[in-house]
Amino acid sequence: MQTPRLKIGTRGSPLALWQAEETRRSLIAAHGFGEDEIAVVPITTTGDRIRDRPLAEIGGKGLFTKEIEEALLSGEIHMAVHSMKDMPAALPDGLEIAALLPREDARDAFLSPRAMSLKDLPEGAVIGSSSVRRSAQALRLRPDLKVVQFRGNVETRLRKLAEGVADATFLAAAGLNRLGHSGKITALMDEDEMLPAVAQGAIGIEIRSDDAATRALLAAITHHETEIAIACERAFLAALDGSCRTPLAGHARLVQGMLYFRGHALTADGRQCFETTREGAPADAARMGREAGEEVKRDGGAAIAF
Repeated sequence: MQTPRLKIGTRGSPLALWQAEETRRSLIAAHGFGEDEIAVVPITTTGDRIRDRPLAEIGGKGLFTKEIEEALLSGEIHMAVHSMKDMPAALPDGLEIAALLPREDARDAFLSPRAMSLKDLPEGAVIGSSSVRRSAQALRLRPDLKVVQFRGNVETRLRKLAEGVADATFLAAAGLNRLGHSGKITALMDEDEMLPAVAQGAIGIEIRSDDAATRALLAAITHHETEIAIACERAFLAALDGSCRTPLAGHARLVQGMLYFRGHALTADGRQCFETTREGAPADAARMGREAGEEVKRDGGAAIAF
């Protein structure tokens, strides 16, 4: 068997594998590689192994990337494919995001066998969620709700919902769409009710900073509008030193050549929300996000657990 020209590292969940295969398909289409020239290498991360505790208790977002990034730094793989919303604000030294694929729907999806929307849930209903952002935003709208931990991949959470562990849950619409589960969405959450996570719906490709050859290959498949939006959102995240302990949300979009950004940070109970907006030229994306984050951090002060 031919040794692969490129190795793509990824988590082993169905969604992560779909994202890696989409990257593989894009590279084959762009460069005319043979099917056997690019291999997908599943890697189990600490976050995948530990499923019985909230992420904030065991180290946060980096637990879904640590082992994959170690394989990248050692040269075991040439690139790593990630859900960008899982990426910490700061990457390890020597690594960078070299490309972003076209973004899917960034919104959150409401799923429930009991109600058609969040407002229609009965008083005291149980929401299953491992996201501090979604929990805080849901409690902001419905302080009577009870939130229980709901970790696992898309299929695991759908199964838990079907088993009655919770009355409703939220999942990223992007993941459901990519896996062919869009028909299971009860309702899409309007951004005025639930602002998406930073970089939700975006697929990022990470490489070693000294790997010019791989960077050149990825230049052909990166989506520039997505790059602009994610640069703004991740600058917002970085300015806030955001972690899995902090309910943060931020979304940027390009409309007729202008970039519009909205971001906020909440207290864990959803009672306080510190929000800001920006609009400007796409070239100012990172500056807009950084200044928005600095404003929210200043306004939130000690109320937000940064």
